Amino acid sequence: MNRGNDSRSSKRTSRREFLRTSATVLAGSAAASLPISRSAYAAGSDTVKVGLIGCGGRGTGAAEQAMRADPGVRIVALADIFEEHVRASRDSLKQSGPKQMAVDDAHCFAGFDAWQKVIVGGVDVVLIACASRFHPPYLKAAVEAGKHVFVEKPHAIDPVGIRTAIEACEEAKKRNVCVVSGLQLRYEPAVVETMKRVFDGAIGDVVAMEVNFLREPYVVKEHDPKWSEIEFQYKNWYHFRWLSGDDVLQSLIHPITVADWAMRGEPPATAYALGGRSSSFAKKYGDVFDHTAVVYEFAKGVRMYGFVRTQVGCYGEYFVKLFGSKGRAYMVGRNAIEGETKWEFDGSKVRGGGHQVEQIEFFAALRAGKTINNGDYMVRATQIAMLGQMAVYTGKKMTWDEALNSNFAYEPKTCDFSTPPPVKPDEKGIYPVPVPGVTKLD
Repeated sequence: MNRGNDSRSSKRTSRREFLRTSATVLAGSAAASLPISRSAYAAGSDTVKVGLIGCGGRGTGAAEQAMRADPGVRIVALADIFEEHVRASRDSLKQSGPKQMAVDDAHCFAGFDAWQKVIVGGVDVVLIACASRFHPPYLKAAVEAGKHVFVEKPHAIDPVGIRTAIEACEEAKKRNVCVVSGLQLRYEPAVVETMKRVFDGAIGDVVAMEVNFLREPYVVKEHDPKWSEIEFQYKNWYHFRWLSGDDVLQSLIHPITVADWAMRGEPPATAYALGGRSSSFAKKYGDVFDHTAVVYEFAKGVRMYGFVRTQVGCYGEYFVKLFGSKGRAYMVGRNAIEGETKWEFDGSKVRGGGHQVEQIEFFAALRAGKTINNGDYMVRATQIAMLGQMAVYTGKKMTWDEALNSNFAYEPKTCDFSTPPPVKPDEKGIYPVPVPGVTKLD
């Protein structure tokens, strides 16, 4: 399996071919000399300098996983728009890896230009895990600076942003620098093993798919009176569309990328959706929807049904279900095959999930002088999620090309603490949300 350059061939991949290509996954989409001297990584004790942009929980977690992946990793720079986030991340990383945490006061950067200081600060690797609207420009800048990049999902929140991400991934191929995606299910051992059997024909031809992410609201923050309105929105960014893109892009994208894998990279032709807000009425919930259902239609008649919900006190599920002509495959929540073939994943010998494995493979590639480029599947999964998100907001049935070629981009174009909030609450603290059938995304 080549994660960096997904095959779009209609031919069924044999398990032998799958296993053979899996063995070369560290080569990514191209095996090439890195712009950094290979001799710098000749031994496990040699240093790989890493900078982190985005010091929240996911960013700090990615840095911790990078330290566990390679003893030569040194975290040398931290950046976030909030100084207290930088301090908290440094303290956490000191506890997790005191010998690998090497950020002095001069390399703790805060503010809206902090990310630039990390990229130009002599690092080899940049980890990007900040508010999602900033992922495309930061990815592009890091690649153009010749840095190897890990970037969290989603890889954009609007069509203009995804085109920037596409350009950055193509530029990374030219420069032979790595781009590794935060879509960790592509590296999850249980999912990998199950997908091998799907590609080997265990369920026959895929005829339908169901992808679910049903959970309570994620990382909710109340508005501290000390914060301005714009500061609150940055602090609570998961719940504001102009910063996060909403929950199809934030959450459903994870099972979407597995379904996309099963379809061998064939994008859906159209999507229509329904959704809105029915129970999450409080300022802390911002202006995102709390439930969405999307139907994706593929050219060959396959349909994918996607459900995402972020409501308190409701049934939860995180699952991918593939329905085939000879059986069914279940992934993420449970990893098993049913039907003519019966199989279930035995995880007793597995150490580390996808978040850790992706960092292990990332740094192993650097040591080996190879490149990984996850660009094809990471931008495609983002585009699929974006298509669904745009369809639910507008209430329209949208085509793949309409979503990709749209000039819609979230405002404001420039961001700082003096920027007027692009959305404001009413007297009850409730923000307006899109109205399907009325909202237009031009």
